[in-house]
Amino acid sequence: MVVMNKTNLLLLILSLFLAINLSSAQLRGDFYAGTCPNVEQIVRNAVQKKIQQTFTTIPATLRLYFHDCFVNGCDASVMIASTNTNKAEKDHEDNLSLAGDGFDTVIKAKEAVDAVPNCRNKVSCADILTMATRDVVNLAGGPQYAVELGRRDGLSSSASSVTGKLPKPTFDLNQLNALFAENGLSPNDMIALSGAHTLGFAHCTKVFNRLYNFNKTNNVDPTINKDYVTELKASCPQNIDPRVAINMDPNTPRQFDNVYYKNLQQGKGLFTSDQVLFTDSRSKPTVDLWANNGQLFNQAFISSMIKLGRVGVKTGSNGNIRRDCGAFN
Repeated sequence: MVVMNKTNLLLLILSLFLAINLSSAQLRGDFYAGTCPNVEQIVRNAVQKKIQQTFTTIPATLRLYFHDCFVNGCDASVMIASTNTNKAEKDHEDNLSLAGDGFDTVIKAKEAVDAVPNCRNKVSCADILTMATRDVVNLAGGPQYAVELGRRDGLSSSASSVTGKLPKPTFDLNQLNALFAENGLSPNDMIALSGAHTLGFAHCTKVFNRLYNFNKTNNVDPTINKDYVTELKASCPQNIDPRVAINMDPNTPRQFDNVYYKNLQQGKGLFTSDQVLFTDSRSKPTVDLWANNGQLFNQAFISSMIKLGRVGVKTGSNGNIRRDCGAFN
């Protein structure tokens, strides 16, 4: 057995830190300038076309990006389909609720990029997902921002790698902060990225515990607004089909804005992991700040999304460019 002294341990941590930062340092905005200069417009056009078909494209793509980056980094490994010999990430129970429109957005954008002769097999699925995510945020009324590019697609995808990597709707602030810290993201990044819940929906089963069986003292979570409880119970009665979905933001579910934080101030966070951002004194001042200033929230969200896009990236020979986003080459 090798005993590691403090010096060697510090050197190991430093080497890992440098390796992570060297990978993300290879990302740049003009990565495809010489190979596929119009790639961002091609992707945006494909995303716009997809949104015209269904609004679900927007929250589905945004959620897909988070689930990809938090498991093995932003490498499109969540796109891989399972085979007889490998159960992939997308088939882990925590990913089964990912809407198919998110996957289809990346597939359609990839087809559009590869239809341009000089772009064919030059742009990674990981970068296409990154660009598409930026575009759905902007097309829903959110900020426009520049993305860093140059990711390679991951070479592995397994359901077992997902366990413990994604936040649960029951998480408290300590659990949220710890999970985000594992990905190099700060408490402020966590609060900003939680703001993505201004869009999209969740299944009723994810909130049953807050409505009907919260704890030994209260059947209903006392932090939920009483009028909101009535609304939620009407939408999610106990005998309802578990596949029925409800909006994350009860007020402006199709608009990317700071109303998510205003909702938290009124006790209208859908998940425990949402409402705790307001009930915990450590995060409450940030919620109040962004509830009162949408521009500050947008700036924080952009910064945190760029940081998220650097998590666990593969560059150079650490990955490849998939011909089919759903299968390894």
